[in-house]
Amino acid sequence: MTADMPYALRRGALRALLPASDVDALLVTDLVNVRYLTGFTGSNAVLLISAAGDAASRFCTDGRYTTQARAEVPDLETVIDRASALFVAKGAGGWGVRRLGFESDHVTVDAHAALAAAAEGVELQRAPGLVQQLRLVKDEAEVVALRAACAAADAALADLVAAGGIAAGRTEAEVAIDLENRMREHGAAGPSFETIVAAGANSAVPHHRPTGAQLRRGDLVKIDFGALVDGYHSDMTRTLVLGAPADWQREVYELVAAAQRAGCAALAPGVAAADVDSAARTVIVDAGRGEEFVHGLGHGVGLQIHEPPWLGATATGELAAGMAVTVEPGVYLPGRGGVRIEDTLVVHDGPPELLTMTTKELVEVG
Repeated sequence: MTADMPYALRRGALRALLPASDVDALLVTDLVNVRYLTGFTGSNAVLLISAAGDAASRFCTDGRYTTQARAEVPDLETVIDRASALFVAKGAGGWGVRRLGFESDHVTVDAHAALAAAAEGVELQRAPGLVQQLRLVKDEAEVVALRAACAAADAALADLVAAGGIAAGRTEAEVAIDLENRMREHGAAGPSFETIVAAGANSAVPHHRPTGAQLRRGDLVKIDFGALVDGYHSDMTRTLVLGAPADWQREVYELVAAAQRAGCAALAPGVAAADVDSAARTVIVDAGRGEEFVHGLGHGVGLQIHEPPWLGATATGELAAGMAVTVEPGVYLPGRGGVRIEDTLVVHDGPPELLTMTTKELVEVG
């Protein structure tokens, strides 16, 4: 994460949420949330966000990360202790905290008991989801990172296709490894998640894991992948065909493409998340293939590959400008093959911003 990320502004926004939870401070223990608020990338840390400001807040990690913390979190007082959460809970009373909020959606029952024992004279108060509430809407620095992650994935797939890397005789696993290596060549720290390469009948399995199965002419090849850049994930699915497509393959592809266009067009501030799913799903249902679209339409993406908001038939809440989401309808025909088309987009007051730029025409390879 770059030094110009607005961590202090994010902490200020979180601080504004504390009065509603009736706490003097929040103990942030989820490492993803710690990174969001500080930029710290180590494996052990907690953050005490005081309602009194950054001067009264504390960042705690262990001795392995003393130098790293100095570089990544230069604007907060850092304390060093291996048992970071317990150390901060024990010290909270001496730092003026009387009611300490904690991330009850992250802390286990046993961890809560340990915190309560450590927090002498301090009342623990559940305060779930406060940081996640902020993370729903991406700031410009986050969108820059998302654009870079999507660009790395786009470039890697273009290289793979140009090099003839999707060809009969190669295995699903070989194609997946090749694509992941190419993402690294384009600046990614690694893949966002285990790359899905599913050929032939395997493409009808929504989350198929690559195997030694060989690609064959006539196969649909579904590739679901993403790149990780500065901690941010991209997510894209493209379905290609080895050789000329059969009529049924083209029919299913065009149906999914139409549903995906409808879902993308529905993205706008104030629109119910369930209505976005409905916009895409209705296209597939009206074509008589509703039972073959077996998952939700999409999800939020950012520091985690799957995070709120969720786009599905039972989703709650409304979209807001700045949310980054995927739109990924699919139709799956067991024993024959399946098609999924997925993009990462950012919701705006006008048309959404498309971050994954690879063509959505049906590409013939091999």
